[in-house]
Amino acid sequence: MAANIEGLRVAILVADGFEQQELTDPRSALDEAGAVTQIVSPVDGEVEGWNHYEKGDKFPVDVALADADVDDFDALLLPGGVANPDQLRMNSEAVDFVRSFFDDGKPVAVICHGSWTLIDAGVVSGREITSWPSLKQDLINAGAKWVDEEVVVDNGLVSSRNPDDIPAFNRKMIEEFAEGVHTRGRSAGS
Repeated sequence: MAANIEGLRVAILVADGFEQQELTDPRSALDEAGAVTQIVSPVDGEVEGWNHYEKGDKFPVDVALADADVDDFDALLLPGGVANPDQLRMNSEAVDFVRSFFDDGKPVAVICHGSWTLIDAGVVSGREITSWPSLKQDLINAGAKWVDEEVVVDNGLVSSRNPDDIPAFNRKMIEEFAEGVHTRGRSAGS
């Protein structure tokens, strides 16, 4: 992981019910590489992770979603879990926050079920992406080209299928985050 991301500001957008390993492992990799990570959430105080079907640990929210400004961040990480993205996609502030990263061409990394939020943000059409297999048809219906691969990179968007893919996901996430703004990565509405 030779890419330079020293001081890079990364928002980690989650609600309760995120897959804990999909936050902790990528966050550790980013922190070790010199990035500054902050949990952004519509939940007040703390968010709770899950370890598959069991409740996990609670994590302090660094920035309330209502106070978050995309201009304060260089990149976005979207962990999965089933409950987490389902809540985020129903929250217009969360959807707008995600869409803003694409409007600005900033890199985004998403894993597992996290791409549900991307669908509602309207940013997957024409993109190659992977996810947890149950999202395949949702992504295709939204205009994405879904593939079953460990990690997929499409103009600043890094996606992976599940926690087993995290080592490859982390490598590509850091690489894409180090590249910075991707002008072709902007959403269709820009």
